[in-house]
Amino acid sequence: MKREKTLRKGEEAGLRLDKNTPDSPDFDSNDKVQVCDYAVVASPNTQYISAKQVFQNYTWQIIHLTRGQKTEHHKTTPPHTPEHNGIAERRNRHIAETGLSLLTHSSVPFTYWPYAMTNVAYLINCLPTPILGYKSPFSKLLNTTPNYHKLESFGCLYFPWLKPYANHKLAARSTMCVFVGYATDQNAYQCIDPSIGRIYVSRHVRFVETTFPFSTMSIQPPLPTPPPIPTGIVTRSKNNITKPIFKLNLHLTTKQPTEPSTITQVLRDPDWQAAMQTEYDALCRNHTWDLVPSSTGQNIVGCKWIFRIKRFPDGSIDRYKARLVAKGFHQRPGQDFSDTFSPVIKPVMVQVILTLAVNRGWSLRQLDINNAFLLGSLSEEVFLSQPPGFFDKAHPTHVCRLRKALYGLKQAPRAWYNELRTFLLSLGFLNSVADASLFIFRHGITTLYLLVYVDDIIFTGSSPDAISTLISRLTAKFSLKDLGNLTYFLGIEVLVSPYGLFLMQRKYVQDLLVQAVAPPLPSPTEYRQLVGSLQYLSITRPDVAFATNKLSQFMQAPTTTHWSALKRLLRYLAGTSTHGIHISASSPLVFHAYSDTNWAGDTDDYVSTTGYILYLGGTPISWSSRKQRSVARSSTESEYKAFADTAAEMLWVISLFGELGHAMNAQPVIYCDNLSATSLSANPVFHSRMKHIAFAYHFVREQVQKGTFRVSYVSTKDQHADLLTKPLPRTKFDYLMSKLHLFYRSSNLRGNVIDK
Repeated sequence: MKREKTLRKGEEAGLRLDKNTPDSPDFDSNDKVQVCDYAVVASPNTQYISAKQVFQNYTWQIIHLTRGQKTEHHKTTPPHTPEHNGIAERRNRHIAETGLSLLTHSSVPFTYWPYAMTNVAYLINCLPTPILGYKSPFSKLLNTTPNYHKLESFGCLYFPWLKPYANHKLAARSTMCVFVGYATDQNAYQCIDPSIGRIYVSRHVRFVETTFPFSTMSIQPPLPTPPPIPTGIVTRSKNNITKPIFKLNLHLTTKQPTEPSTITQVLRDPDWQAAMQTEYDALCRNHTWDLVPSSTGQNIVGCKWIFRIKRFPDGSIDRYKARLVAKGFHQRPGQDFSDTFSPVIKPVMVQVILTLAVNRGWSLRQLDINNAFLLGSLSEEVFLSQPPGFFDKAHPTHVCRLRKALYGLKQAPRAWYNELRTFLLSLGFLNSVADASLFIFRHGITTLYLLVYVDDIIFTGSSPDAISTLISRLTAKFSLKDLGNLTYFLGIEVLVSPYGLFLMQRKYVQDLLVQAVAPPLPSPTEYRQLVGSLQYLSITRPDVAFATNKLSQFMQAPTTTHWSALKRLLRYLAGTSTHGIHISASSPLVFHAYSDTNWAGDTDDYVSTTGYILYLGGTPISWSSRKQRSVARSSTESEYKAFADTAAEMLWVISLFGELGHAMNAQPVIYCDNLSATSLSANPVFHSRMKHIAFAYHFVREQVQKGTFRVSYVSTKDQHADLLTKPLPRTKFDYLMSKLHLFYRSSNLRGNVIDK
């Protein structure tokens, strides 16, 4: 009686009960997907009820569709008239044809057609459609992006993790299966064991998408079935015995804003339009040009807009930046430009200043000059075409005669540097001889150091009042942004801790890893771009210096072997993106260096590789890994040549240290693990066998005799520069990493604590 009453109510509501409904004797309580397949459309005020709403709100009871006091009706199509239900029929055809394609391609037997159709339905729901504004049904319903990294080839070879199904601990942890789709009520994959016909559901899997076990035309031969392991043995208890689970990481893909390349793309986005207008207004306020009539004798330089997204260290968007750039390749030497050189700060200079500031307890500040290149005055006459999108309607044929420099001009960096240098000299700063990008101010007990890299400025000093005065003077002269304490500079994150500073390039590594590589074989240009990016990464990562130097030797024609080596290095960086250098605040300011070579390490030309690392206190400030210029006849000669490079770098840093006004607390030391080279640096004991060595290398002996530094022997075990000359075993590599103060930093978990 209760069942008949329920059926009657269902018919009045325009619904019907099938064998899979809750009141049916064949109903399975776990089979929720089939019950939720019913879709209800009400009229005239159309209302859509999703399967999720039906399940949660009515808990498998009969649905009453009402709107106010009106009862909605369920209208059916006439028998044998599929054209009245064209949308659903066309969708069924799409699913059926795609499912047949999957079965045919993978050679999966047609008895598994339900899994193929379910897999097709899942794929269609993840595909964008123009009906939904090029969004997928999955995105429209759940307001999130499908995880396309989860998709795999139907019918391919599949190895699930079988520990939950194992009878004893000696049973196989996996077996050869066939992938047949995705679990509907779990975040996992489904597979079939062809040998026994069993269905496995697992999230920890390994796919081989080039092999289809049911096909006789697989790219690779099917793997043999492992022999059965005898069962029935007595095993110990598994309590308190666990193994690590290597989970399959499924990442959510997110759509990131892209940088436009044409004006047409910019006109569709108000953020980029506002950025262009801001840049154009700044050019006008700065009186960058005058509109003049064009003439036949002028060399008119073209221009274009460049768009960049400025981001914070965590990758979030800071602002949209538009920049008008001149096409400097249109310029003619001697006519509209002459001198173009502009100094660029050396990485070792940054390391030295940061180490001194941490050791002295000085604060580090950072400034950013707005539109820096627009502030430099031009001594040549340069004509520029009008900016795209901002043509003067009254004078469309006029050109811009530049009064100030512009981005892209060959002399623009030099013009800006001269402008800033002139102003700093007027404030009492001295330009460093060792590095033209360093400016030093001394007055009584007050000392200020200022580093310039184009429009980015770092400065530190002994007096907070003098720092505030300097900021006020610069603000009055230039338009700038005071970025406060130093946190991010030229792709380097600066983290402050009670022990000092921590330098790493986490975001730079992440940006490097997401660069696309074109299949099947990337071009040499892409290889050069990646290796060049690794060169900059080695500013804070001496552990990759040797690998980068080795990869850079094959720039001209890289092969698949070189690409494999490059990808291996990228995988290492992916796992160590938060590694960096720790600058200690308690180390004494004493210079020492390690020099080493790998004699005839390159079996192609037998040229040795030089590696050295220079310390200020306990902090590495300079390192290098590069091949020597000629073949060495002995390991002594090879080590002696490396001495020359190390000594030259140390002499430069010593002169810089003296220019900064700091006295040497102790005599610098160069450590070497070759006794013959150590003796040769002090006296010509092997002169008869070293006649062919160029006199340029003997200046090491001269500096040792002067007492500028001394050379000391160190065992190979404690040779820090060994990391820069050859590939090492994992144990020794990790040991030298700790000696180089290369640590792992996890600011999210450990706060200001440094792993030691």
